[in-house]
Amino acid sequence: MQSQAELIASLPRHLQPFARVQDYTQYTPRDHAVWRYTMRQLAARLKDTAHPVYLEGLKKTGISLEHIPSMDEMNAALAQLDWRAVVVDGFIPPAIFMEFQALRVLVIALDMRSIDHILYTPAPDIVHESAGHAPFIVDIDYSEFLQRFGEIGMKAIANREDMAVYDAIRHLSIVKERVDSTAADVAAAEHELDQALAANTRDSEASRLSRLHWWTVEYGLVGEPDDYRIFGAGLLSSLGESVNCLDDAKVIKQPLTVDVVDCPYDITREQPQLFVTRSCRHMSQVLEEFAQSMCFMRGGAESVQIAIDSGTVCTAQYSSGVQVSGRFSRLLRDAVGNVTYIGTQGPTQLAYRDTQLQGHGTEYHAEGFGSPVGMLKEMPHCLSRYTVDELKEHGIALDRECRLEFLSGITVSGRLTHILRHEHKNLLFSFTQCTVTDRHGERLFEPDWGPYDMAVGARIDSVFGGVADRERYQLYKDMTPEPTQHPVMDEATRQLMDLYAQVRAQRESGQPDGKELKAVRERLSAYPQEWLIRLELAELLPESRASMTGELQQIGRSRPETARLIDYGLRALQPA
Repeated sequence: MQSQAELIASLPRHLQPFARVQDYTQYTPRDHAVWRYTMRQLAARLKDTAHPVYLEGLKKTGISLEHIPSMDEMNAALAQLDWRAVVVDGFIPPAIFMEFQALRVLVIALDMRSIDHILYTPAPDIVHESAGHAPFIVDIDYSEFLQRFGEIGMKAIANREDMAVYDAIRHLSIVKERVDSTAADVAAAEHELDQALAANTRDSEASRLSRLHWWTVEYGLVGEPDDYRIFGAGLLSSLGESVNCLDDAKVIKQPLTVDVVDCPYDITREQPQLFVTRSCRHMSQVLEEFAQSMCFMRGGAESVQIAIDSGTVCTAQYSSGVQVSGRFSRLLRDAVGNVTYIGTQGPTQLAYRDTQLQGHGTEYHAEGFGSPVGMLKEMPHCLSRYTVDELKEHGIALDRECRLEFLSGITVSGRLTHILRHEHKNLLFSFTQCTVTDRHGERLFEPDWGPYDMAVGARIDSVFGGVADRERYQLYKDMTPEPTQHPVMDEATRQLMDLYAQVRAQRESGQPDGKELKAVRERLSAYPQEWLIRLELAELLPESRASMTGELQQIGRSRPETARLIDYGLRALQPA
C-alpha cells in the first residue's frame, strides 16, 4: 500500500502543494471523544433515515465510529474501490477540488471540529469530508457521478467575482486560524468577505454548477418527495439538520431537476427546501443536461464572449485541437455570428491535447496572443488537414512570402518560417515580417511587433475555465493554504487531555477499572464545564450514572448551548 507521501508524490505536480501528510498525533484525546460522540449519535439517528448504503459504506471505507480515521486506514479500504484520499489544510480553490475528484481522489479536511461546534461547523472538517462523502463511494453509480462531476466542474468558467469571494473566504480562514489574530483582524476579514459576496451579482458556470453540487452531493435526498432517504454529506454530518430536515412542514421537498442550478443557498443557516433525486443515475442525467449548456461542450462565439466577460483565465480549443489559454480580450465575428478572430492579453499558453507546445508557454507569449479562426478562400478543407506538398500547391511554402486570405476577410501575409505539425495535422504557422488585417483593413498585427504565430482551425469547438497544461501554467500556485497554527496547550489543558486519554484507555481495555475511572472523576472538579468527559464516565460507570447525570444537567442549565448535546448523550445511555 502507498504511504501518504508516496500517494502525494504520485499526483500531478500542480496538485501536490495542496495535499498534506496527516499527522495523527495532532488530534487530542478530546478530538477523538468528539468524533466518537458525533459519529455514534449520527449512526443511531441515521440508521433508518439515511440511504441503506451509508452504514455499510462507513465500514467499507475504513471509517470507525470510535476514532478519527487515519488516511492510511482509509486508503487501504478505498484502494479496493479504485479511489484514494488525501488531507488538505484549509480551503482550496474549487477548480483544484474538482480536479482531485476527477482523478478519483477524495479531499478530506484535516481539522476536527471543536467541542464547541459539534452540532454544526461552517468550515470543512474531517467528519463532513470523510463520514459524509466517503461511504457512498461503495455505490458504483455514485462513484461514477462524483468522478464525472469533477471532470465537468474543473472545466466550469468562474468569473472575477467568484475568485474574489474565494480569496476572501481563504483570507478569513487564515486569519481565524492564526493564534495572533485580534478581534479587529477577524472583523476586517469578515467585512472583506461581505463586500465580495455583495459584489458577486453575476451567475457564472462555476457558481451555477456549485448549486447543483450543493443540492445533490451536499444536501441531497434520494427517493420520492413523500418517501425519501438522506445521502447528502452536509446532512449526514450534521446532528441538528439530519433530524430537522425530516420535518416536511418546515422543509419543502421537491423533485430534482436541472433548475436547481438557479436555486441559491445560504451556507450559514439550515436549508428551507431540499431536492429529491430518484437515483444516482438520475443525478447523472441532470448533471449531463447542465453540462450540455456549458461552454466546454458548445464552443463558438457565445462561449468566447463568456470567457471574455469572466475576466479570468480560460482556454479556447480550435477544431484542429490547438488550445489557447489566457485572459481573453478580443473576439471578432462574421455576419452570421461565427468566430473569425480571438485574442488574449497577458501571459498565454498554446497547447495540444492538454500539453504545452514546445516553446509556446507564458514566457514566450507574455504579452498575449491573437489568431484568426476559419477557412481559407478556395481551400475546401481546414488548413490543418493539408500535407506540406498540398500546401505548396496552394502557394504556401516555407521560406516564402505567403498571403493567407480567410473567408471572413481576415488576411495574414508574411514570410512563413515554420509549420508546427502533430499527428499529421498543421497546428501553428509561424511568420516573420507579418501583417494581419481584418475585413475592414484594421491592423491586428504589425511587422515590427516581432514573429507571428498563427493557430490553425476552422472553428472554436470548446471553451473552458482554466488552462490546458496545468503543470506548465499553474494558476493557483500562490493559493496553497498556510498550515493551521494550533494554539500551545497550557498545563491545565494538558492535564485535561490526559484525563480524556485515561478514560479512552479504560474503555478500549474491554474491562474498565472502576477505581481508575473514579479517580478521573475526582480530578474533574478543576474542569466544572467539561461535559463530554463526564458523559463518557456516565457510560462507563453505571453505578455513578445518577450523580453524573445531575452534574451534566447542571452544566446544561448554565450553558444552554450545550444542553441539547448533553440531552442527546444521556438519551443514548438509556436502555433500548
